[in-house]
Amino acid sequence: MKIHSCKIIVSVFAVFFISSCLGQNIDQGKYTNPVSNITNIGDPFVLTYDGMYYMYCTSIVDQGFYVWTSKDLVNWVNQGFALSNKSSGVFGINRFWAPEVIEFKGKFYMTYSAGGTDGVLKLCLVVSDNPLGPFTNYQSPLYEHELSHIDATIFIDADKSYIYFVRDCSTNNINGRPTSQIFVAQLSDDLKTFVTQPKLVITPDQDWEDINGTRLWNEGPFVLKHEGKYFMTYSANGYNTNEYCVGYATADNPFGPWVKASENPILKANLDIGVSGPGHNSFASSPDGTELFMIYHAHTFPDMPSGNRAVYIDRIHFIDGKMVVDGPTKSPQLFPNSTK
Repeated sequence: MKIHSCKIIVSVFAVFFISSCLGQNIDQGKYTNPVSNITNIGDPFVLTYDGMYYMYCTSIVDQGFYVWTSKDLVNWVNQGFALSNKSSGVFGINRFWAPEVIEFKGKFYMTYSAGGTDGVLKLCLVVSDNPLGPFTNYQSPLYEHELSHIDATIFIDADKSYIYFVRDCSTNNINGRPTSQIFVAQLSDDLKTFVTQPKLVITPDQDWEDINGTRLWNEGPFVLKHEGKYFMTYSANGYNTNEYCVGYATADNPFGPWVKASENPILKANLDIGVSGPGHNSFASSPDGTELFMIYHAHTFPDMPSGNRAVYIDRIHFIDGKMVVDGPTKSPQLFPNSTK
């Protein structure tokens, strides 16, 4: 009986431990945010390729970028560095931020930003034959400018490639205030050069973006197309504040004009349930393609908002042409629907 009881105790403990590590209620077919106990990250980006999800994040370790894999958007496994700052030819000595990866013409291209010896943050482009990496230099810096630029995202539409990016408030001063603004340019067919001059598409101008503050942010753009309309999500307010949150803008073509939604922000803190500073998102469909999820970060410790953030996923919908997020959540949610 003692041996049998011990087995039961060990088994129960094992189930509890695994369930806790995975951030889900495995016996109920549900998950709970944050997923997989991934912390000390920011800016999660998810690539879907060949039945697998690949996630890349900013890391406070600041040595490059890890990659995680998942079959269901909930359970993630760290596969090590996709890009290491120790690899030959990799640009950057610090501030490795906001990696994003696209599959393009049979290869995988990662955009990121990093600081150089002059202290300026540069946009970079690296390439790999595998989404796990290793990624090697392709065109870094991608855009030469005296000001700092971050948060690049490449959007492919009708055989044309566009890059959205942020002129960072660390060096960008508008009317006497440090301000982060989002720009767009068209890329060449090989992605290596801008074929149009960068165009300003959005700047902080809504009340929820603390437009009376001393420092302003519109950053972390991500573009998707739904029923012929272009949607750009972006984040505003300081990343290390409870008030960091997500809004969106719409346009009829990639260059705009982009019009911010009057119902912004569509994702914001809920300190009553312990969610602070949700922001800098990407999107991915459920494994069967019938649901769309927003992947974003929120502060690991809501009472001490900082660069230590965790990964959240929540469903989004389009209702009467408007984007709606079912979140933030910390209560049990149904698994992305094809997995259970």
